[in-house]
Amino acid sequence: MKLFSIDEERLTKAAEGGTPCFVYDLALARSRFIALRAALPPRVELAYAVKANPGLPLLRSFAELSAGFDCASAGELALVAEARVGAKASAERHGGRVPGRLVFAGPAKSLGDLKAALAAGARIQVDGLEDLERLDALLADRTEELPVNVRVHPQGGISEANRIIGGAGPSAFGVDEESLDGFINVAARYPRARLAGLQVFAASNERSAQALLSNHAAALRIGKRLQEALGYELDLIDLGGGLGIPYAEDEEELDLTALGSGLNELLADNPWFTGRLFLEPGRWLAGPCGTYLCRVVRLKESRGVAFALLEGGINHILRPLLTGQPFPVMALGKKEAAPKRRYALAGPLCTSLDRLGELELPELAPGELLAFGQAGAYGRTEAMVEFLSREPPRELWLSRGGL
Repeated sequence: MKLFSIDEERLTKAAEGGTPCFVYDLALARSRFIALRAALPPRVELAYAVKANPGLPLLRSFAELSAGFDCASAGELALVAEARVGAKASAERHGGRVPGRLVFAGPAKSLGDLKAALAAGARIQVDGLEDLERLDALLADRTEELPVNVRVHPQGGISEANRIIGGAGPSAFGVDEESLDGFINVAARYPRARLAGLQVFAASNERSAQALLSNHAAALRIGKRLQEALGYELDLIDLGGGLGIPYAEDEEELDLTALGSGLNELLADNPWFTGRLFLEPGRWLAGPCGTYLCRVVRLKESRGVAFALLEGGINHILRPLLTGQPFPVMALGKKEAAPKRRYALAGPLCTSLDRLGELELPELAPGELLAFGQAGAYGRTEAMVEFLSREPPRELWLSRGGL
């Protein structure tokens, strides 16, 4: 399976302005959003996970499609607000669109974070009693209750392909499921913040529709228990994100048709829930739209290992260090049938941690250009951009195939 296709001429032209750089295809991001939206039941709303890629042109593109947004900091809320201003002007020229909803999450929300979320009108996902206590104080001058979600960390029955979120083990996130009843009892002390919904987010980069659906079934099971304990109907269950993309040729794409039909079945099997479902895709929407370009600086042999030393490393793309899995890489200007050699890709930083994986590539030479695919999510803003005070990579946003 070929993981990503590229327009070599377009990327080579982009690289002429200087490398390293990220190149993003906004048309592809929009088309993926539309395809995902079409595959899901109408009751499922999409809130783009801003953490995946907070680029303003990308946020504006999704806002123009009435996306909601999942934010995890006051800074992300500010970026979404700016993107929505631009999207609103565009929408007014095309008949208008209803803006999507905001949700706000995080395991250690500061008072400033909560104030920003309230000002933005976001649905807050509370992770513990401290959130409720602070919210109750902030809402002292309000007469109406504020509906909030409680994030619950499942006790079991959760699958995660890549343990970035943590599966069902110990977690910094949310209220442990086994502690939920006690949490509900104490939460009654803070009536201004009313528990009205649930968030369960326990997977990262999961490409199996069945595994995701199993997780969603666990969320609905917890939701039913929460609703019975509260004695009133929940209006929102947030299923989190975790929709995955392949990074290796032997990995399959997520089956959207299976995911959509499975969610329809889950809703039919849970008639007790009449509210809205949220999904928070980030990587699935943004990952394939980005390509990271950097050049080979020098080559060396060390004790039987061929190294390609690059002008960019974990200061630009950190994922290989975190997961042990490289991005897919293509050498531009090389014939596909060219003889291959195994290279250890290393960056320019003064640390042996600066490794981007080992891959079979055509024979390389200094100055040649490499393209890292699936790099539109968890790239520049996740990386160690400030380390060693090196220049940050450029970002180019392409729309409808142009530069």
